[in-house]
Amino acid sequence: MAMDAPASVLHGRFFPPGDAGLAPLAASTAVAALVAACDLLLNIDSGGIIRGVVLGNSDLSGLAIESWVGRAWRDTVNPGDTEKLAALAAGIEEPGRWRQVTHSVPGGDLPMRYRAVRIDDTGGLLAVGRDMRALMLVQQRALRAQQASERDALRLHAAEARNRLLFDSATDPILLVDALTLVITDANPAAATLAGADRAPPNGRALTALISPDDRDVALNLLHAIAAAQDRRPVGVRLTDGRPCQLSATLYRQDQNRALLVRLQLLAGAIDLVAERPLVAALERVPDAFVLTDAALGILAGNGAFLDLVGLARTSDLRGEALARFVGQPGIGLAAMAARLSSSGSVHAFETVVRNNAAAETGVKVTAVTVVDAGAVRHGFSLRPVAARGPAAGTAAVARSANELADLVGRMPLKDIVRESTDRIERLCIEAALAFTADNRASAAEILGLSRQSLYSKLHRHGLGNLSDSDSSGTAT
Repeated sequence: MAMDAPASVLHGRFFPPGDAGLAPLAASTAVAALVAACDLLLNIDSGGIIRGVVLGNSDLSGLAIESWVGRAWRDTVNPGDTEKLAALAAGIEEPGRWRQVTHSVPGGDLPMRYRAVRIDDTGGLLAVGRDMRALMLVQQRALRAQQASERDALRLHAAEARNRLLFDSATDPILLVDALTLVITDANPAAATLAGADRAPPNGRALTALISPDDRDVALNLLHAIAAAQDRRPVGVRLTDGRPCQLSATLYRQDQNRALLVRLQLLAGAIDLVAERPLVAALERVPDAFVLTDAALGILAGNGAFLDLVGLARTSDLRGEALARFVGQPGIGLAAMAARLSSSGSVHAFETVVRNNAAAETGVKVTAVTVVDAGAVRHGFSLRPVAARGPAAGTAAVARSANELADLVGRMPLKDIVRESTDRIERLCIEAALAFTADNRASAAEILGLSRQSLYSKLHRHGLGNLSDSDSSGTAT
């Protein structure tokens, strides 16, 4: 929309009076320059009515701004912004000041910033407007980012407060130690008991200063191994005052530096792990394989001989694995051994096999024992390789009856001799299985690879055991 303005508009705020270089410019040229420099130009008469609209930004098209012509300028904005427009129209604003208002347009709000230019001879105004939507969007994004940052900072402070509370309330001494120098950088209140009579926090001291000189090498080996990201179990050490404790550590990064979270669990009134250290070292060096499991036969630890036997390199590769992965024929040997352990608490010279990662089998004799440690059931297995599998139960009896079977040659057909020998071997195997399982027929059936019904049928046929009616019918109880 074209808009004509009197030549006097070139004076005042735009061009100083008497400027010979700019005065000859036409009013239309000045208006065109205003349109090019702004997003919206409004011609407002002395009564505050909009008489003309010029869009300098195509992004404002489609917002029905042209419909403002003939309306009061104050009626196009939100009620809270009418006083700002009144101040602009009255000319009481500071020279050059912009005021931001919000118009109601189809589809939402239109934020605009205006600066009013007085038309000298008519008393009207030229309102130069700038579209603030892009800036408002940036400001909203910045505000949301600031709010998110503040929320993250609050959560971080809350997490730090919780962690500090846990750190300070721990009953065991906990130390933060520089991984390179092993100097204590922070300690909880419980660690003050380690510093001696002064009960002052040990901050700034070397961690080794708290350890007995006889055990410092053990502590240093553990800390250096953990600093090198190696998996190491806790070790028993003594403090400088002779108290035994269990030393454990965890590696973490802080401000691009490596640090250790060290825990010293005092063992007053508990098992002295320091005294047990020679026993642990001896168990590691014995030639027989040894493995410790939980009640479900999950491996907790194993010595070097067991690692060699199963073909693994690190103790950490064993932890959490089922013992059945390495020991016994699938579903047979280990189940029988576990049944005997649960009933009698020990197994002696049980013959089975050990499989390594290459699926190669090695015959072993197993001695096992069950212990209870602080209410937890543990099983210890000692495995000694044997040159060859020992003779199966009943083989000697079969050998003794071989001569008897040979005497039948010539008196009975071969098929009857084979049937007779098969029955004898079957009977001997069943008797051996029942003896091995202490007459537990469910376990005997599992060892023999039979169902209970088949075992009961064979027991009845061979006249073995004291069978009840339900047993002879093959019904499992």
